[in-house]
Amino acid sequence: MTKPKTIRKSVRDRILSTASGLFYREGIRNVGIDRIVAESGVAKMSLYNHFKSKDALIEAWLRQQDEQWCEWLKTTIEQRASNPSQQLLAIFDALREWFEGPDFRGCAFINASVELANADHPGHRVALEHQQSIYRYIKSLAQAAEVSSPEQLARQLLLLVQGAIVVAMMEGSWSTASQAKKVAATLIQTASKSGVTETVLSAE
Repeated sequence: MTKPKTIRKSVRDRILSTASGLFYREGIRNVGIDRIVAESGVAKMSLYNHFKSKDALIEAWLRQQDEQWCEWLKTTIEQRASNPSQQLLAIFDALREWFEGPDFRGCAFINASVELANADHPGHRVALEHQQSIYRYIKSLAQAAEVSSPEQLARQLLLLVQGAIVVAMMEGSWSTASQAKKVAATLIQTASKSGVTETVLSAE
C-alpha cells in the first residue's frame, strides 16, 4: 500500500506557525527571534530572508490571524443562523464557543495593541484594521436586519464583543458571552424597525 505523501510546510509557513503559537500564548514582547528560530528549526538568515525584522513578522502574523479569525467568525455564524437578526446574536454564540476552547487567551489584536502601544507600529495598524473589519461586518448584518440606525447598533455590539473578550480572558469564564448576548438582544430589539419576534431575539 502506498503511503500518503506528507505535505511539508514552506520555510515561511513554519516560521509563521511557530511565531503564531508563541506570540499568542506568551506575548509579543516575551518572545524573541532566537526563540522562534530555535523552535521552527530554520536558520536565522532564512527568517530574515522572509521577514526583514521582528516587526515585519508581527505584522504578517496579525494579517494571517485577521484572515483566519474573520473567516472562522463568518462561517460559524452562518452555520448557526440564517436570519440577519439571529446572525447578530449568533456572534455571541461564536464567542462562547471560542472562549470554551482550551487554548483561548484573549484577542490577539487587543493583546498586540496593548503590548505594542505605539500607534505607528505596523502591527498596531493591522489590529485597528481588524477592528474596523469586524465593525463593517456587524454593520452589514444590522443593515440586512433593517434596524433604525445600523451604524450605531454596530458600534454598540462591537463594544460588547470586545468587552466580553477582555473579561473572558481575565476571568477565565465563557459566561461573559451569554451575558453580552442578553444585552445585545435588548439593543437589537430597541433598534428594530419592524418589531422582531421574541423567537428571533431569544438570548437563551
